[in-house]
Amino acid sequence: TLIMEVFRTAILDFCKRRESSFCPSEVVRKLYPQDWRFFMPDIQEEMMKMYREGLIQITQKGLPVDPSVPPKG
Repeated sequence: TLIMEVFRTAILDFCKRRESSFCPSEVVRKLYPQDWRFFMPDIQEEMMKMYREGLIQITQKGLPVDPSVPPKG
């Protein structure tokens, strides 16, 4: 869907611009500052899809997360 493509592009943009890690909530807050919580499940879904495709890395406390289980928090 279009919203998922927007999220995918925004996530990749954050990856290019940031030298450190970031949380998906930071991405969605930039896109939808008033309604960001509403979009959290969608961006987390897209983030995990990109992780499973090998496009991005996802870690918690410096360790890679299990690609079959969405990260907590």
